Amino acid sequence: MNRDWLPLKTTPWTLGLAILLMFVLTGTTALPQRIDYWLLDSALLAHPADASSDIALVAIDDFSLAQLGRWPWPRHTHAGLITKLHESGAETIVFDVLFTEPSRDDAALGRAMQAHGKVILPVHLSPASSRMQLSEQLPAAPLLRAASGIGHVHVELDHDGIARGLYLFNGMGQQLWPSLALAASGAAPRETEINGLPPFVNVRDDYRIVPLTGGAGTLPTYSYSDVLNAPPAPELFRGKTVFVGATAAGLGDILPTPFSRLSRPMSGVEFHASTLSAYQQKLLIKPAPAWASIALAVITLMALSFLLPRMRPIRTVFACILAGAAILGLYTVMLGAFRVWLPVAHALIIAALAFPIASGLRLAMTNRFLNRQLDELVRSPRITLPEPSKRPPTQLLEHFQALFQPQSWLLTEDADVLSLRHLDLSDVPAELEPGRWHHTGNQSWIRFYRGNTCYTLGFSLPNDLSRDAIQRYLSRLKLSSDTSAEIQPQPRENISARIERVKVATDRLNHMQEFIRRSFERMPDGIIVTDELGIIRFANGHIEEWFGEPMPSLGGLPLTRLLEGYDPRETPPWHETVSETLTLLQSRTVDLKVREKDFLIHFAPFALPHSTQYGIIANISDISELREQQRQHREAIDFISHDVRSPLVSQLALIEQLKRDPGHINQSQLEQLGRLARRSYHLAEEFVQLARAEQLSETRFYECELLAIVENARDSVSEQALEKGISLQLQGTEDLWLRGNAELLERAVINLLTNAVQYSPPGSAVSLQVFRAGHQACLTIDDDGVGIDAEELPYLFDRYRRQKSSELAGIHGTGLGLSFVKTVIEKHRGEIYVTSKPGEGSSFTLKLPIADPLT
Repeated sequence: MNRDWLPLKTTPWTLGLAILLMFVLTGTTALPQRIDYWLLDSALLAHPADASSDIALVAIDDFSLAQLGRWPWPRHTHAGLITKLHESGAETIVFDVLFTEPSRDDAALGRAMQAHGKVILPVHLSPASSRMQLSEQLPAAPLLRAASGIGHVHVELDHDGIARGLYLFNGMGQQLWPSLALAASGAAPRETEINGLPPFVNVRDDYRIVPLTGGAGTLPTYSYSDVLNAPPAPELFRGKTVFVGATAAGLGDILPTPFSRLSRPMSGVEFHASTLSAYQQKLLIKPAPAWASIALAVITLMALSFLLPRMRPIRTVFACILAGAAILGLYTVMLGAFRVWLPVAHALIIAALAFPIASGLRLAMTNRFLNRQLDELVRSPRITLPEPSKRPPTQLLEHFQALFQPQSWLLTEDADVLSLRHLDLSDVPAELEPGRWHHTGNQSWIRFYRGNTCYTLGFSLPNDLSRDAIQRYLSRLKLSSDTSAEIQPQPRENISARIERVKVATDRLNHMQEFIRRSFERMPDGIIVTDELGIIRFANGHIEEWFGEPMPSLGGLPLTRLLEGYDPRETPPWHETVSETLTLLQSRTVDLKVREKDFLIHFAPFALPHSTQYGIIANISDISELREQQRQHREAIDFISHDVRSPLVSQLALIEQLKRDPGHINQSQLEQLGRLARRSYHLAEEFVQLARAEQLSETRFYECELLAIVENARDSVSEQALEKGISLQLQGTEDLWLRGNAELLERAVINLLTNAVQYSPPGSAVSLQVFRAGHQACLTIDDDGVGIDAEELPYLFDRYRRQKSSELAGIHGTGLGLSFVKTVIEKHRGEIYVTSKPGEGSSFTLKLPIADPLT
C-alpha cells in the first residue's frame, strides 16, 4: 500500500495541529488549574510577605471562653474591650464579629464605639433563613450608626478549596461594601456599575490574591480575656489597627491557606488582618485578564511550531526547555515586579508537549522512510556471498571438482553414497572429527552436518608441489553450519521488528561495501574515481603507493593536478585529456611515467548516480615489467643479430673456404671452426640459462645445502683452473640448508668461478669461503684478477654489457653471465655484493636466507 500521501512530515502545520489537539485534550482536565495553583503557592511560600508592625489581633480563643463564659458574650463586654483598647491608644478597632440581632446592651456598645471614633463592623451576605433569599446581614441599627465603617467578611475559596484571596468589594443591589481590611483603611462603599439588578443578586468586584505573612499565629495575637482584664497596654496597641475575632475551635470561620492546607487552618480574622498588612505594603496581587493566558499559550504554540521543524533533534529539547524557562521567567517578573498573577500552565503544557510530539512525528517520518528504503533494498539487485557452510554438499563437490580437478572423490549422505570415483567407503579414515579436515598423503577428508544429516566428503589431490598449499587452504575452509547462530527469537514489537530489519539491511550493506572495498584494494591495477569536475573521490592503495601520496590528501585533489605533478607534459596536456573525457564522453588511453616506473592510464566516463553528469574512472596499469621485457627483447634481437650471428657467419665462411679446397684442410682451420662452434654453443647455453632463471618460481624450490652446491661448482671449474695453474681454495665445513633450486644456484656459482679464473693471472689463487651470518648463508669468492673500474661497477650486472678492459684484453663474453647470477640470487630472495679495484682483484659475496633460521 502506498502511504506517501500521509502528512507525517514535521512541518509547522502538522506539529501545531498535533500540539493543539493534545493541548485541548489536556485542557479538559483539572491539570492546568492545578499547575497554576501549585506555581502560585510555591512562589508565595518561597517569599512570604513581611507582617506590618501596625497590626495586632485580639483573639476570642478557648482560654477567653473559659474565662468569660460561653458565647455569645454580653455586648457590654465588647464595650469594655473597646474602652480598654481606646485607653491603650489603638488607632482603629476592627470587629470580625457579627452584631446583627438587637440587644439591650447595644447602647453601651454604641457609646464605647462613639467614644473611640474608629470602630469597623462587619456585614455578612446570607439568607436570614433557609426559606428566604440572599440578603445583607447588617449590624443592629444603634451599632450601625456608631460604626465608622462597614466591611464585608467574605473570603473566596478557589476551586481546590484553598483560600488565596478575596474580592475587595462585595454587596447586593446598588451598593458594594469594601472588604473588612479596606474599610479599616478608610475605604467607603461604592455604587455598582451594573443597573437593573434584582436586590438579591450578589455582586463582587476587584479580586485580589493575598500574599500571607505565614500560617496561623504569625501576626501578634493577644487573648481577649487578657486584654480585657489587664491594665491598658499602650506599648502593645498604640497607633495600631486591632482586629478582634474568633480563633477558638468551632466558633469562627476557618480557612485552609497555602501555608496550612488542612493541617492548621487560619481563622477569618487572621486572614483579614493579613489582607490589611499586604494592602498597606501594596503587595496585593491582581490576576491577569483571561485573554493574557490564552495569548501566551497561542504565542508559545506558534513559536514552537515554527521553530522545532527547522531544528536538529538534539536542539529541539533545548528549545523546549528554553521556552519553559522563558515562560517561568515571565511569570516570576509579572508576579514579583508588577504584582500580577499570569496563569502560565497552558503555555507550559504546550512547551512540555512540543518535544515528544515533534519527536513522535520525526520518528513516524523516519520509520516510514526506513520502511520504504528497506522495501527498495529488498527489491534491488545485490551480490550474494553464501557461506560454504550453507551450500548443498553436492554443489560443494562440483565446486571442488572445478577448482582442484581431483583424480578421485567420494561423497556420502549418512550411509548412502551420493557420488564416487575410484574411492569407496573402505577409504574413509576412521578417526574423522566432525567439522575438521583430515589429510592423509594426497587425500583430504571431512565429515560435516546439515541439520541432523551427516555427510562425508573426500577426494585425491594431484601429488605435486601444489598439494600442501591446497590442503592448508582446505583447513581454513569451514563446512559445518552453526545451528545455534541460525535460531534467533523473532521480535514481537513492531518497532523491534523494524530495527531488526534495519540491522540486517545495514549488515548486508556493510558486507557489500567491505566486499567492494577489498575487491578494489586487491585489484592488480590502480583505480581512481572522480566526480563531474574531475575531483578525486576514491583511490585504492596502489595509487597511494605509486604516487607516494597519503590517502587523506588524495581525496578532493583534482586529477589533473595529481598527474601534472608527477608527469608534466605539453602534448597533449593532462587537463585536455581529462576535460575531453568528461565533455565528449570518450575513453582515453595515455602513457604515464611516475618515479621511473611506466604506467598505462585508461580514462573512462561513467554516469553518476542521481545526476545527469558523468565522472571518470581511471584505471592505471603498471607496465614497467612489460616495458622492461620489451627492452630486453630489443636487446636480445640486437644480441642475436650481432653476437650470435657473427660466429655463425664466420663458421659459414670457413666452411665455404674448405669446400672450395677440400684437399688442403689444415689443423688450424679445424681448431678455428671448433672455437667458433663452441662460442655459438656457449652463447646459446647462457641465453637458455638466463631464460630459465627468469622463469624460476618458488614452486620449483626444495631443500638443498649450500656447501655441497659450492663443492660441485668448484669441481666443474677445476679443469679450467688447472690449465692456468690457478688453485681453488674452499673454506667452510658447516652444512647450511636452503630452500631453493640447487641446479640454478650451482650454475650461478660456476659463472662467478669461471669469471674469476678467466680474469686471474696464471699461478694465482681463487678463494671460496662458505659461512653463516645470522639467518643468512653466505659465499664469498675472492680473486687476484685485473679488477673492475669504478665507473663500470653500477652496470656490472646489466645484461649484454661487457667490460671495456676485458674486450681490450681479448677476453670475449656475452654479457649474460653476471646478469644470470643476479637473477638467480634475487629469485631466491638473496643479495649479491661486489667490491673491486683495478689491478687488485675482485670479491663477490652472495647472501641467501636459511631454510630454518631457528636451528
